[in-house]
Amino acid sequence: MSAAMIKEFRLPDLGEGLTESEILSWKVAVGDTVALNQVIAEVETAKAVVELPSPFAGVITALHEQPGTVVEVGKPIVSFEVEGDDGGPSDAGPAPVETAKREPNLVGYGAIVEASGRPARRARTFAAPTSAAPAAPVAEPVAVAGAAPTSDRAGTSAPAETAAPIAGGERPRSTPPVRKLAKDLGVELAAVTGTGVGGLITREDVQNFLGGGDRAAAGAAAPAAGSGSVSVTHGERETRTPIKGVRKLTAAAMVSSAFTAPHATEFLTIDVTPTMELLARLKSSRAFEGFKLTPLTLVAKALLIALRRQPSLNSRWDEASQEIVQFNYVNLGIAAATPRGLTVPNIKDADRMSLTELSTALTGLTETARAGKTSPAELSGGTISITNIGVFGIDAGTPILNPGEAAILAMGAVRKMPWEYQDEVALRQVMTLSLSFDHRLVDGEQGSRFLADIGAILADPGMVLAMV
Repeated sequence: MSAAMIKEFRLPDLGEGLTESEILSWKVAVGDTVALNQVIAEVETAKAVVELPSPFAGVITALHEQPGTVVEVGKPIVSFEVEGDDGGPSDAGPAPVETAKREPNLVGYGAIVEASGRPARRARTFAAPTSAAPAAPVAEPVAVAGAAPTSDRAGTSAPAETAAPIAGGERPRSTPPVRKLAKDLGVELAAVTGTGVGGLITREDVQNFLGGGDRAAAGAAAPAAGSGSVSVTHGERETRTPIKGVRKLTAAAMVSSAFTAPHATEFLTIDVTPTMELLARLKSSRAFEGFKLTPLTLVAKALLIALRRQPSLNSRWDEASQEIVQFNYVNLGIAAATPRGLTVPNIKDADRMSLTELSTALTGLTETARAGKTSPAELSGGTISITNIGVFGIDAGTPILNPGEAAILAMGAVRKMPWEYQDEVALRQVMTLSLSFDHRLVDGEQGSRFLADIGAILADPGMVLAMV
């Protein structure tokens, strides 16, 4: 006879080894009945906002994390009561421990739960508080998807880490991410009033404290001696924003790229009047009615055509195996400025697309990125990129390579300016292209020929007939 049992869903790795995600909102509540693959939460990774589907069909029995909490991969976030046939326990007891079994999930898998029966970690003790600020807690190890969790995360009913009351004082109740946030901001948790369940201190409590909510009674928190915390100036003269999400990932990626790949940048200024005239004709053509055609569309197409003659620009350097990996496909990355920061989603197999297909893909990519709905899959696997700095009125720049790619093309603004045309000076539409490339993979000759080919196509689109 079928019996109800409790299942826990652990936060999966949502893409490329990401170690944590922030719970933005729950789409369900305790007691709700959910279907398999129904969206139950919206979470934010360092790369994108992702809708999390339910891996089970059943009834929600517990939500283990509050919105605004940063959760490590492999940590339980929600429990379900589901129908089972093994006579397992219901909601009256903890969920059974499964060995090397993964439950299906559309976006990834949580950590495998070991059944080794390792002893639980002993509770830590803390000295009674003194007038000196307490030392910052040691950062907890991160659980990586696919790896066995540490002993304190084994099992299925372990609550968020808190310390039991001890003689002389009690450690403020909070989660590891909140403790880290407090440490980074120089906030002493003992001075913060928790508004969470059972007095748990949340991220909002720490941020409200910085805004002056609790300091009227407790006074400003002093950073722990030697903790390296940055002092915070309160008031309207200064605003501080924690570095996280897309901004944190972008910063790390750009630093890694700038100090790993030897960048070289070349510039080419061209008369793109024929391309702009072609664009105007295409927009008025019935064959392209309903498609959003822009200068970026034609520059992207020119790049894809030129790449056929210079495939070294579509490769990457594999340091581990000491090999150059040549891509036989093109996943074209498009740098997009979004409210969450800079992202570079890519169009898969862009080299196989017609102009109308490329136009549709570019439109969809841009709209999705601006809405903050780009998936981790769309942000990974790029082979070469374009950044359109011309939309900001900029003529040229020295773009930094997207990590793992050999080249990035920056297209500047199209400007009307005096230009030599048929041995006379005429007012023409001019653009500057900037190409940065990894000099380990691309020689100056290859980079120059690639840039010249793109320029030749844009200066005379009819040249495509001779180049394809």
